[in-house]
Amino acid sequence: MNILVTGGAGFIGSHTLIELYKAGHTALVVDNLYNAKAEALHRVEEILNSQFSTLNSQFSTLNSQFSIPFVQADIRDREALENIFRQNEKIVNGQVVNGFDACIHFAGLKAVGESVAKPLEYYENNMNGTFVLLDVLRRHGCKNIIFSSSATVYGDPNEIPITENCPKGQCTNPYGQTKSMLEQVLTDVQKADNEWNVVLLRYFNPIGAHPSGRIGENPNGIPNNLMPYITQVAVGKREKLGVFGNDYPTHDGTGVRDYIHVVDLARAHVAALQAIERKQGLAVYNIGTGHGYSVLDVVKAFERVNKVPIPYAIMPRRAGDIATCYCNPKKAELELGWKAQFDLDDMCRDSWNWQRNNPNGY
Repeated sequence: MNILVTGGAGFIGSHTLIELYKAGHTALVVDNLYNAKAEALHRVEEILNSQFSTLNSQFSTLNSQFSIPFVQADIRDREALENIFRQNEKIVNGQVVNGFDACIHFAGLKAVGESVAKPLEYYENNMNGTFVLLDVLRRHGCKNIIFSSSATVYGDPNEIPITENCPKGQCTNPYGQTKSMLEQVLTDVQKADNEWNVVLLRYFNPIGAHPSGRIGENPNGIPNNLMPYITQVAVGKREKLGVFGNDYPTHDGTGVRDYIHVVDLARAHVAALQAIERKQGLAVYNIGTGHGYSVLDVVKAFERVNKVPIPYAIMPRRAGDIATCYCNPKKAELELGWKAQFDLDDMCRDSWNWQRNNPNGY
């Protein structure tokens, strides 16, 4: 398949590109680089060229040097998207047809705290961007999309572990609201037109980095997520980690989450293309390991695996945080043949390998 990848220069997008090409697919990336660096794409190409330089099997017909097409554009820019589709049309049996088989949609603002401070910006960017993208996809006959959603749509879940049958809850921040509302938009679009195939992937907590150490999570400013904050403490950029709350009803009082290696998450997108190929219509999958680890579990694992101390201080709870959130990922295993392969030690090792080799990111 030839895939349009929005936000493909970001943390999850860049890792997904590697897995797409390894599986024999091709991609074109659209990214405005607001939360990403073009250098990530150069390093993806470097990794792919390194991995496939000696292979001559399924890649024998491809160029010896991978060069991933990239357009720096905002998905709210209708004219830019229209141009991308026009420039990638192909002729089949004398007819002009759309050149993309599917879209993987990562693009969007994603910082929870920032979304609380800037709700209008988040609603305008995430909602309007997706509206423009969907309309352009429809106009050009590309009605297959994999959407980057989030476990935040469950709110404070009714059941643990969370299955896909668990009802969506009240999201506690505008970022989560945009994910929940866009899930509904995509569901309604597919219901109105059964030519659409929509796959909603509800991510849990992606951490880790590519084992090469060449690409990884590169947050702007102060990290909003646990692992990049830990690695920045480890590399000396931050004095200590703030642990928000130690009085939750968990085994050590700190919040429990389902952490998943970003490479496993990337591979889930490749597996999700199967649901599109078999015209599944609407499909929803939890993408996690099915195991819950507390904040202090992650800190202790990082220290043990990497032999680096992580000083931390207990801080007051954050508004909106819940005690426990981890999933039952069996549906993805049964229907897509996908299952997480990396454990917490791998996540800690690869996160540190990325940070210590790239102390200032890209």
